[in-house]
Amino acid sequence: MRVTIKPMFALLGLVLTLVAASASQAQRDQSLRGKLEQAIEVASQNQLEIISVKPTALSTIYEVLLNTGEILYSDISGDYLFAGDMYRVSSAGLVNISSDKKQERSLEKIAAIPLEEMIIFTPEVVKATITVFTDVDCTYCRKLHSELDDLMAKGIEVRYLAYPRGGEDAASYQKMISVWCSDDRKKSLTQAKNGQNLPAADCDSPVLAHWALGTELGISGTPALIFPDGRVIPGYLDAERLASMLSIN
Repeated sequence: MRVTIKPMFALLGLVLTLVAASASQAQRDQSLRGKLEQAIEVASQNQLEIISVKPTALSTIYEVLLNTGEILYSDISGDYLFAGDMYRVSSAGLVNISSDKKQERSLEKIAAIPLEEMIIFTPEVVKATITVFTDVDCTYCRKLHSELDDLMAKGIEVRYLAYPRGGEDAASYQKMISVWCSDDRKKSLTQAKNGQNLPAADCDSPVLAHWALGTELGISGTPALIFPDGRVIPGYLDAERLASMLSIN
């Protein structure tokens, strides 16, 4: 039997080279993260946390995602950080890579929430779905909710998530607990947004988890609308404008 030694050694050499390169990359990534943690997490007394550090299309630039939803970029040494959007040049023009990443992440996070945790208003024929972070005491949240009939008529499904502005310290926090713990969430949400007092209720509710997620996605006010493509639209939009932006005729 004839054994081809040289090709075998060549293959082994290639494998070892790839393993070494992978190990070196992992060490470099870990070293960078450690340096950034000192500069960001420790310096902010853990008010800011690093969710992930990932390579970008540029070999010397890394994407740094914070718990606030903000994306920073770091050079490979960790000595320099900059904020802003990264664009890729294409034949069709500029492509906002940062925006695309944020939209993808928003969709992934929203998709992970069980539907039973949401308060959902569904039209007879669904043409588009929006997810809305809401606060029962928010003036423009109430205004948006008052247009539910128009939204339903246009085929826009509305899925509500809780966002008591200020978290547990918000004046609306206990009200939203009562809404999410009620036997009829839709009715209670509407009553709360009409300024009616609700019977106090308590349960293992997702209100605080929703608020934490909203904060992680960069939301700081209400209403905040998540479109089907992952765009986060801050503030109130009337039914006509919403339908137009959702390409509903």
